[in-house]
Amino acid sequence: MRLAAWEFADPPKTGLDPAEGRTGPAAGPPGVLLLHGLMGRASHWASTARWLAARHRAVALDQRGHGQSEKSARAAYTREAYVEDAEAALEQLGLAPAVLVGHAMGALTAWQLAAKRPDLVRGLIICDMRASALGAASQREWAQWFKAWPVPFATLADVRKWFGEDDPWVERPSPARGAFYAEVMHESADGWRPVFEPEQMLRTRESWVYDAHWEELAQVRCPTLVVRGVDGELGRAEAQEMVRVLPAGHYAEVAEAGHLAHYELPLAWRASVLPFLDGVLGD
Repeated sequence: MRLAAWEFADPPKTGLDPAEGRTGPAAGPPGVLLLHGLMGRASHWASTARWLAARHRAVALDQRGHGQSEKSARAAYTREAYVEDAEAALEQLGLAPAVLVGHAMGALTAWQLAAKRPDLVRGLIICDMRASALGAASQREWAQWFKAWPVPFATLADVRKWFGEDDPWVERPSPARGAFYAEVMHESADGWRPVFEPEQMLRTRESWVYDAHWEELAQVRCPTLVVRGVDGELGRAEAQEMVRVLPAGHYAEVAEAGHLAHYELPLAWRASVLPFLDGVLGD
């Protein structure tokens, strides 16, 4: 499985060993691996990664089936596969021990990896991901939602308008949501379509929605920040219970933000997570 990763520094803070043809161990600044959510891509972390790159080595991964990474129909889209990909990225890019920053599905991957390989993870930020099971009804709703997409879109402006205003899941107009989905579209012969296969997204989601993930959360030993957008999908009571279950849990909120807190309100997001990062990685 070939994966695309983006290092937000110019030049990169560690280089490719020309003799070995691989990235060597990180000898410089602390590493941060950024993991997007379902249907996302590495570019959604651009704002976060750029300010991180001033002091840290920030790498964002296009996870399997997403962005510019491989989308083979024969590949596994299981929890184990996503965790192994993140594990390989940390090791092959010489980032470990790193801070993992994950949004939604990416946050679940991050805490499952932190539980599995504590030697690779020095800190963890969980953004708007629930630990409880979501169930079969949720999966059916997602399948119906994908079918409702009016693809192909004639223009990117149509993409932004549908996901930002016309999508029945939108409670109030959200230009940021429209822009978020515009980033995961590509132009084809008949118009604009998603860069991912919706069926693969449903297979990926199916691998976690029927199970709760509290036990793995309790196995995370590193300092962990649970962040929620006040209007996001993770409720305050569940977020605070996640903090309680975590051996070294901390809590933060991004006011006036929804599920896409890091993308909608990047400055407020930065203010919410920076004190934690400074504590884990140092000034």
